[in-house]
Amino acid sequence: MFQRIVDSISASTGTTVRLTSLAAGAAFALFITTCFLCAAAFISVLEKYGPVQACLAGAGIFFLLTVAAAATYWGYKRAVQKRARIAAERAAKSAAQSMLTDPMLLATGLQIVRAIGIKRLLPILAIGGVALGIMASRGGAAEDAAAEPAE
Repeated sequence: MFQRIVDSISASTGTTVRLTSLAAGAAFALFITTCFLCAAAFISVLEKYGPVQACLAGAGIFFLLTVAAAATYWGYKRAVQKRARIAAERAAKSAAQSMLTDPMLLATGLQIVRAIGIKRLLPILAIGGVALGIMASRGGAAEDAAAEPAE
């Protein structure tokens, strides 16, 4: 049994190492290609317009690449945050639903009701419901106030 686990881990590790080395080789080749393309563009602009314009053209190209990379990163970061927020909301909903459908929790609640008595428990539940309603309304008001910018 343990031999199968060890074999599967070593096989997946070997595959991961191979794929990582291939990706690193491809990235290095792309870097070299980009360097030669930049050198060719620099020489072309240098011969036609001069050294200052060639340097400015190279800086402009790299500035545009930087802006594109930053915009891509920003968009990816927002998508990850949105997915994380949605996953957290789903987890909170499922935790609340699973807690209410837990048989042990229901059995404990029934035992408490039997021990205390329904007549004594009703005022406590009413006060708890009012307190829960007040807390929920304050929580919603705090979220709305945080969403709107202060003037």
